[in-house]
Amino acid sequence: MAISKKIRFEVFKRDGFQCAYCGRKPPAVILECDHINPKSKGGSNDINNLITACFDCNRGKSNNLLTNAPIKMSENIKIMKEKQEQFDEYCKFLKIVEKKVNSRIDEVVKFYESLNNEHKLTFTDTFKQITLRKFVKALPVSEIKEAMVITHTKLGCATLNNDRWGKYFCGICWTKIRKINNGDLNNE
Repeated sequence: MAISKKIRFEVFKRDGFQCAYCGRKPPAVILECDHINPKSKGGSNDINNLITACFDCNRGKSNNLLTNAPIKMSENIKIMKEKQEQFDEYCKFLKIVEKKVNSRIDEVVKFYESLNNEHKLTFTDTFKQITLRKFVKALPVSEIKEAMVITHTKLGCATLNNDRWGKYFCGICWTKIRKINNGDLNNE
């Protein structure tokens, strides 16, 4: 007895209209119903013995028995829900990290402003979001503040026309980052 169109459609629906073996979907492939336990080996047309297969996979399996049936759609849904929950938690974690990074940037900016208060200077938004962001992700805030103190001691207050201050400060921070990456920050 042939598999009815109604049963065939129910199997395709249950399996998400994709081949349980290779995962391909129409229109790239033509779907068929495959017998998990082949009819030639006593299998029936019962929906629990049927699985969605593309033409190529069904022909490749032929009438061989499946020792490990593919994951049923309900199991796929559980796996997809777990993946979604993990992704949601990861996004929450990234927001927490971003909040900490922004807090560290603010701390560094306030310290810079206190060092250079006579000129009422602050960093540009671009410098904060690119350069300082890299520094606070790679260095403890205390190391960045130390770089500012060293620069301030060597060059004095930053001024609007003093590019040298920023370059000197960045050079110190990049040197510290290289030392951390090489594992020798304490061996100065």
